[in-house]
Amino acid sequence: MTNPVLVEVTRSGQIESCHRGAIAIVDDAGTVRFAAGDIEIPVFPRSALKAIQALPLVESGAADAFGFGEQELALAQSSHGGETRHVDGVRAMLAMVGLDEATLECGAHDPHNRLSAARLRECGGKPGAIHNNCSGKHAGFLAIARHLDMDLAGYVKPDHPVQILVRDAVAELTGADLKTAVCGTDGCSIPTYAIPLRDLAKGFARFASRETLVPARATAARRLMAAALAKPEYLAGTGQFAPAAMGILPGGILVKSGAEGVFVASIPRAKLGVAMKCDDGGRRGMDAMMAGVLGRLFPEAREAFSPWANGPVRTVNGAIVGEVRSVGLDQVFAL
Repeated sequence: MTNPVLVEVTRSGQIESCHRGAIAIVDDAGTVRFAAGDIEIPVFPRSALKAIQALPLVESGAADAFGFGEQELALAQSSHGGETRHVDGVRAMLAMVGLDEATLECGAHDPHNRLSAARLRECGGKPGAIHNNCSGKHAGFLAIARHLDMDLAGYVKPDHPVQILVRDAVAELTGADLKTAVCGTDGCSIPTYAIPLRDLAKGFARFASRETLVPARATAARRLMAAALAKPEYLAGTGQFAPAAMGILPGGILVKSGAEGVFVASIPRAKLGVAMKCDDGGRRGMDAMMAGVLGRLFPEAREAFSPWANGPVRTVNGAIVGEVRSVGLDQVFAL
């Protein structure tokens, strides 16, 4: 099936372009509460999965063994901007484990935050693995390996014990059969498994409610959620939608984006998970889609989400000449 248009871009009142996609809102029992588009086609969740991927860090005892607090647990599930606080925070994580950035196997790229990237160039520095937006997650993987006396080298490989722990946690929460799912390689070199949006949303509903999880896993999910809510500025770069959304709804929701248009939300008060995919993978479309959904789920905050759900199209001089607007969400229910 062709996914519906969920975001329209207008200029002078005429639709100029659009973004198609699919959305699933599912409760912790697996019941689909709202769907748009095909929610059964598997997608690669990419970095949207990081909160669930961090569960073994807490469950294994590694987080406590190395003294990780809220900041470290937030970085372990982050797609950070390579800003000073992020880089310093990941370096501190590695030092707590007795390692340095040479052990990171995520690869190097420029900081995603443009100002941080410019400052690095101006001082003659070169990006390292520590600047990779996934370095906090990788520091968490290394902590698991060190704590459980596993080989550090190759911790990104699908058959490494760390990645098997991660895979099993994702499979248990989502209910997806990852042993038969298509396994790709994420940008940071770890495995990424294709999962239907329905299952991805269910996984984050279960992460939110924790009622169906064994006690150790429920405790880990609670701690990771609390860390994300306490330190949203460590989850993503400055100006990104996800931490802004969590600021609009403080203490009530975890929001996390992934590459290529995947976005998830975990809503404890309603025991719901949201998973969506913007087909073209663009940031503009995915932010508007998620903002539109959250504004309808939380009508008291709809106006606050409006700048992302119904943002302006401007000329270079700043004049408003159109609109980026979420559409097709009239059936999303209010909490």
